[in-house]
Amino acid sequence: MPQHNSVAITDVQAAQERILGIAHRTPVLTSRIVNDRTNSQVFFKCENFQRTGAFKFRGAYNALVQLSVAQKQTGVLTYSSGNHGQAIALAGQLLNIPTTIIMPDDAPAVKQTATRGYGAEVILYNRQETNREELAQNLARDGSLTLIPPYDHPHVIAGQGTTALELIQEVGQLDLLLVCCGGGGLLSGCAIAAKALLPNCKVIGVEPALADDATRSFYTKTLQTVKNPDTIADGARTPSLGQITFPLVLHYVDDMVTVSEEAILRTMFFLWERLKIVVEPTGVLAAAALLEGVVIAPEARIGVIISGGNVDLAQVGKLFSVGL
Repeated sequence: MPQHNSVAITDVQAAQERILGIAHRTPVLTSRIVNDRTNSQVFFKCENFQRTGAFKFRGAYNALVQLSVAQKQTGVLTYSSGNHGQAIALAGQLLNIPTTIIMPDDAPAVKQTATRGYGAEVILYNRQETNREELAQNLARDGSLTLIPPYDHPHVIAGQGTTALELIQEVGQLDLLLVCCGGGGLLSGCAIAAKALLPNCKVIGVEPALADDATRSFYTKTLQTVKNPDTIADGARTPSLGQITFPLVLHYVDDMVTVSEEAILRTMFFLWERLKIVVEPTGVLAAAALLEGVVIAPEARIGVIISGGNVDLAQVGKLFSVGL
């Protein structure tokens, strides 16, 4: 297994240079209501305002821009429930690299449409019947395409880490940083940045309780998996942490917690209503841990990564009619 030194702060800083002026420098929002409710100072890093609506564009562009001329000409392939796929598609469009995205046939229609809109070829598969990693490897081999996985890739991880790097550059000292976790790309990248700049900042990863493989992996120090978890946080349905992200999470992250489906919905509703921002279920995981009292840190300066805002608006009524 690769060691935890596979990605360093210098990689994150180099990624920031590469994406400068191409990725958005996303806003940091604060809320008096949130500060009062938590008795702390909370800074929301809003990656729902990133290009393609999620933090994924950072890592996708950082990975694609470093490909060789030959790799750029033959093209890249990835698998994604949506946000990474859209990010790779847009990065490919900007860099003139052909892209192929393997997506589950039940991925939100809004994500499928957007991915095609960026010029990618989309291949759908049934997640009950097909192993997407095997499908991707076969297609990449047959087409001589470069596979850029959604999180288990050093350039992707370094790109995602620029999210925390920007936040800390803007707000300064943090006592705590909360980051959502699917495959661990964002979490490990942000933890690397946080620990380099603020060694005493505690980093906590947040998962849905229904998809708690990373939390179990963290506590047992053994890679755990989960199969097609039925969580509304579709970006966190990853089967496990990766060969690269797992050791990074073990080394740099201080704790892992989980939040319920009800907590995710309540937090999503709260952020829509109070902060006036559109956030997807996966995007509110970190905020849910704080607002639902899973993590309590009074009188602290707390960074919260809002990871994305790609909601299928046709499904919103259905989401909000459940359990609120």
